[in-house]
Amino acid sequence: MAEYLVHTADERGHVSEHVEHGTSVTEVRDRFAQQGLLVTSIKPRGILGAGAPGRARRVKLEQFVIFNSQFLTLIRAGLPILQGLDLLSRRQKNRYLRSIIENVRQRVRTGELLSEAFRHAAPGAVSGVYTTTLLAGEKSGNLEEVLGRYIAFQRVALTFRKKLIASLIYPALLVTMVTLMFTFLLSYVVPQFQTLYSQIGGGHLPAITVFVLSVGDFAKHWVLFILGGIALSIFLLWRWSKTASGSLAIDRFRLSVPIGGEIWLKYQVALFSRTMATLLSGGLPLVQALETAGSSMESRLVSKAVLDSVHKVREGQPLSRTMEESKVFPELAYEMVEVGESTGALPAMLTSVAEFLEEDVQTALGAALSLIEPVILIVMGVVVATVLIALYLPIFQLGAQAAG
Repeated sequence: MAEYLVHTADERGHVSEHVEHGTSVTEVRDRFAQQGLLVTSIKPRGILGAGAPGRARRVKLEQFVIFNSQFLTLIRAGLPILQGLDLLSRRQKNRYLRSIIENVRQRVRTGELLSEAFRHAAPGAVSGVYTTTLLAGEKSGNLEEVLGRYIAFQRVALTFRKKLIASLIYPALLVTMVTLMFTFLLSYVVPQFQTLYSQIGGGHLPAITVFVLSVGDFAKHWVLFILGGIALSIFLLWRWSKTASGSLAIDRFRLSVPIGGEIWLKYQVALFSRTMATLLSGGLPLVQALETAGSSMESRLVSKAVLDSVHKVREGQPLSRTMEESKVFPELAYEMVEVGESTGALPAMLTSVAEFLEEDVQTALGAALSLIEPVILIVMGVVVATVLIALYLPIFQLGAQAAG
């Protein structure tokens, strides 16, 4: 289905903006007309304004957690769901999230369940874990507790993600600085020395100087094409990563990277464990929790392993055995899950798995970065020193000859 940006007005003249999915403009217009709304404009969204099919862009996790915290507070205060959505939509500053909330409000007003309204308002904009959690809360009549557990889970995940990003900022800055410095040396500084040696008739230059000058001359004439090729390659790689085969191949490569692959796997298994613990604690059956958690995983290999285990668990196999047979999960994970299954405390054991792996990820990432940062600085120093020595060596030789 294509994605459309829809502007509507109700009987009181209140103008709203919605992000809606549909098969055509007419179908989307009729849908809002059935809700008693006047559609003032419909614009397709997507690449270059074309209503290209695809998943809606995700709501930022931090903003969504804040919205749900406010929503839970209003529900606990005794405010009806519809009135709470109406109040939060008016206070929401983010236009995209506001359009989703308004769409959800209209759907709830027409009789849809809250979980179904979020699922249909913008497919892919919110995670399946959220809508499934809401559905479990609605069926059990305990929406407040289930929503509170989801918020706590997302706050932990958000805090952990922020710590990971913060630890990667300094190495990323170092790599960027090295790249910019090396590009400047080759594309500007080296050609200046080439012009200088051409003017003074440098004669026979050292081999290392000839090599550096050749690289600089190539970079000077082809730097724009090189940068364009890099940008095009990144774009094509990004497009390929959106396909099923591409994302699976990239994930296999990511997991095969020494040290980094193990850290990435542990992070994904920790996220899976927390998601499963949240869903099971909310009252979802094991099979449905596996389907939801597997579909929400970022790692395609982990997601495939979880979804492949669904039919085995449905046939009566223990979850721990299916995790072991997948050859994807760490040994610690399925051994602790086996203990949780045997003691009847699977959600608590999954939480323990997540906590242990998160701590392990932070420790391993800190150790890896403590080695990577000095290596980057050493490589940067060696490269810059080599280029400068190659450029100034003929000048030193000419000075020595003149003195002799």
